[in-house]
Amino acid sequence: MNFKEINPSPRTLMCPGPVDADPRVLRAMSAPILGQFDPEFLGLMSETMEMARQVFQTKNDQTYTVDTTSRGGLETVLTGAICPGDKVLIPAFGRFGYLLKEILERCGAEITLLEKEWGYVFDPEEIEAELKKKSYKAVAVIHGETSTSMMQPLEEIGKLCRQYGALLLVDAVATLGGAQVKVDEWGIDACISGTQKCISAPSGSALITYNEEIEKIILSRKKVESGIRTAEDVDTTMPHIPSNYLDLAQLQDYWGPRHLNHHTEATSMQYAVHEALRCIMAEGLENRFARHTLNDKALTAGLNAMGLTIFGDVAHKMPVVTAIEIPQGVNGTKIRSELLEYFGIEIATSFGPLDGRIWRIGNMGYSSQKRNILFTLGALEAVLRQNGVKVPAGDGVAAALEVYKNA
Repeated sequence: MNFKEINPSPRTLMCPGPVDADPRVLRAMSAPILGQFDPEFLGLMSETMEMARQVFQTKNDQTYTVDTTSRGGLETVLTGAICPGDKVLIPAFGRFGYLLKEILERCGAEITLLEKEWGYVFDPEEIEAELKKKSYKAVAVIHGETSTSMMQPLEEIGKLCRQYGALLLVDAVATLGGAQVKVDEWGIDACISGTQKCISAPSGSALITYNEEIEKIILSRKKVESGIRTAEDVDTTMPHIPSNYLDLAQLQDYWGPRHLNHHTEATSMQYAVHEALRCIMAEGLENRFARHTLNDKALTAGLNAMGLTIFGDVAHKMPVVTAIEIPQGVNGTKIRSELLEYFGIEIATSFGPLDGRIWRIGNMGYSSQKRNILFTLGALEAVLRQNGVKVPAGDGVAAALEVYKNA
């Protein structure tokens, strides 16, 4: 039997993740493997930590990666920071708020779920009203909710958490590297992201950062496995972190000066993360945010000119994802299929109550380029017109070009 050589068809990934990896990242991944305790590799790890601190805009010592997907990163931090019986408030305004609930329930946390209609975000007053009712260990919230394209402002929530003595745990999977994520300034205690969105590397590594308050909790739950422990390693009396692989106490010992032999490092993914972060440093954070914002303005201008409706509260729309209401009578799946078949462009629908109601276009990382925005607008117009939708010919691309011209 003959098995196919991997040779993927050309694609332009304009979905909310994964997105096109930067070619420099793919080249870095092809570099020869180093041993995980090779001094050269340990030097790369140290550089990765420092660059990640700059991207998270934090001085947290504990800033590193976990060899897992972004969901695995969420589970790593949440299972380490939250003990059975801890009270956690989750303001959910889309699919991934419910994911936080799912993970934390399995941690044994007592959950209070605040729900918001999909397409909107919470006002700080709504969060404060709930914080007044009881003492919470933490507030866990999504920053950029890709299922709806909404971005929750966090600065005031951070202040409220300080005021009421709650930790602030943030999922910034969709926003880190494409929008401002100010961990220290906003009072975020722990923040989690991934590599497959605005960081522009393949999925397979999670970026995390947490402060001394979280570290105290983790150390109070520390248990080093018997095969690698020394006389200095003493078990604590608090409930141990239930996962061995996703055990922050051991992971931070691996990334720290001790370099505990916890697991075999995914060397090529570390090359990918290092190079992706190096590319961000070379571009500059502010320049990178400005690029995403400009391309977002061009995309939304083009969609509006085509007569399409942007979904949700546009005042709180992410600059890296745009949701569009599927016009009445249009087969949204057919449009997406034809974009892929005829143009090699992938966009997405959504989940739950928005499945089949909206399209989502990503504008993330390496995919956030002028040519991709113009290509997508032109292709969408062509496919819509082919399916009988009355879209003004050329207006979408023209409106986007006007944005670029005046930038």
